[in-house]
Amino acid sequence: MFTCVTCGREFDLPEAVRDRYPGWTPKECLECRNGKQGGGAGVTQPKARPSASKNRDLTVAEVLATFHEGPQTGVFTDGAAEGNPGPGGWGAVLVVDGQVVAQDHGSEPHTTNNRMELKAMIAGLSMLPADTPADVYTDSQLTVNILTQWAAGWKAKGWKKKSPGPIANLELVKEAYELSQARPNAQIRWIKAHSGNRWNEYADALATAYRRDTF
Repeated sequence: MFTCVTCGREFDLPEAVRDRYPGWTPKECLECRNGKQGGGAGVTQPKARPSASKNRDLTVAEVLATFHEGPQTGVFTDGAAEGNPGPGGWGAVLVVDGQVVAQDHGSEPHTTNNRMELKAMIAGLSMLPADTPADVYTDSQLTVNILTQWAAGWKAKGWKKKSPGPIANLELVKEAYELSQARPNAQIRWIKAHSGNRWNEYADALATAYRRDTF
């Protein structure tokens, strides 16, 4: 059992998660980590804006049964990390007319959300033939900005920024950028997270599959 530092309640993790990340000590229970009210004595949390799925750890089957809105063709990518850094995962799915054509997902025991978003984008772009027109969706505005605004300038300067310090996750930035440049008909677009868009929710379920017993 673990004790949540936010609400003070004891909580546990599925055995599969404990086995995958031996020695990892989570600091918050799932409810507090996802922004819900902790419920401890004297704890008052501000009300969060309604979210379609943020506080629900859904499987891919549950996503398909629950959500039906949003684009029905494209590549959808998502990344997640708990603790940031901490255990995390990524997921990508290629959909045509509401049917899954390809999907992939993975996890790492110690990572960050931004790394997982980039890994998801790499996987998603890799699903596309070079000449295929497609919208590639991510709910990470940072990833969109990197690939559509900043990376070209960084590359021209020898992969350096104007500001001091290295480019974070440079090896992943380079790989994602080269894949995007090799697919000139792929449009990288931002999509709002946890807003009921079916295939973004599906990508989120892929990205968080590592922390569930049921895929």
